[in-house]
Amino acid sequence: MKERIYVCHTYYHVYVTFLKELNLPRDRRGQATLLLSKMSIDFERLKERVESTGLFEQVVEYDEKRDDFFPELADHNRDRGNIVGNMIARIAYTRKLAKLNAPFVPVNFKEYGDIYVYCDSDPVGYYLNQNRIHYHALEDGLNCLKNYDAARYDNRGHFKLKAFMSMYLNLIFVQNGYGKYCLDMEVNDISLLPYPCPRYIEQSRDALAKGLGPEEKDLILKAFIRDKEGLEKQIEESSRVGDKILILTDPLCTLEIRERIFRDIIKRFEPEGTIFIKPHPRDGLDYRKLFAEYPQFDATVPMEVLNFFPGLRFKKVVGVLTEIKAIRFADEMVRLGEDFMDAYEDPLIHRQNEQI
Repeated sequence: MKERIYVCHTYYHVYVTFLKELNLPRDRRGQATLLLSKMSIDFERLKERVESTGLFEQVVEYDEKRDDFFPELADHNRDRGNIVGNMIARIAYTRKLAKLNAPFVPVNFKEYGDIYVYCDSDPVGYYLNQNRIHYHALEDGLNCLKNYDAARYDNRGHFKLKAFMSMYLNLIFVQNGYGKYCLDMEVNDISLLPYPCPRYIEQSRDALAKGLGPEEKDLILKAFIRDKEGLEKQIEESSRVGDKILILTDPLCTLEIRERIFRDIIKRFEPEGTIFIKPHPRDGLDYRKLFAEYPQFDATVPMEVLNFFPGLRFKKVVGVLTEIKAIRFADEMVRLGEDFMDAYEDPLIHRQNEQI
């Protein structure tokens, strides 16, 4: 039996995995498998850099497939106009999605003692439950359920019935702690979550980060920084600037509206200091081209990794919907939030928890 495996869909997932592994006793490190799903993001050469750290026994790429990859699933997503018809279609969809994804799964999950899955709403969650394989779920992003409880939002209307059909009967699948074979759901801070789930367990990301020593931090930098020398030079040059404002982007709205959003944000905060931009890893807007006049950090670097550079300091960090409480390199943090977004898109799109 192999020790454990982590299924990651984003750079942030890999970062949290490093935190978890580096907080283990030294004799338990180097025994886990890291599975990088290519479904949501391009991990470029992260596999090679992670392998160079020696922290994992194996690093495997996973060609996970969305449901729209399989045209035979399309009819199961059609609204039948009544809950009975929709439930029958959903039961069939749940089984077929798991079965169709099976050939793309590159490991035998049954060989592992512990399986950790970030974002089990993706097909891997269906696969594990339909194959009766127990696993631990982890939150997709820092405190992400605080504003968007995806399980309750996606299943609003008869939620208790749907949760029962998933958690106890395994006829359908509901993510984030409601799958029958989900053992628990790890979140950063339970006190922030408006809706309970009996399987939530708390593990502070900040506490994990504080458990790292200089050697562990260097290992993380080795994995995540593509050009450490270039980044250190950028930080040194930024230290010569006076007040600095860091803008964190989000993959919001359409690309056209997104460009307008961040031009408006820059216009609002530029009088306060020199603007720097940190694009979100999943943000497809070409900031290098459209905002070429502003210094920019590598989009692939999780913003939490910047905490490990003692010479980096900003007067203010500004985000829209990104949770920024983990940042330690700023004097002030501003999260513009849902009220700000109301001016750019229908509030129903970003006020999910209010609709539950």
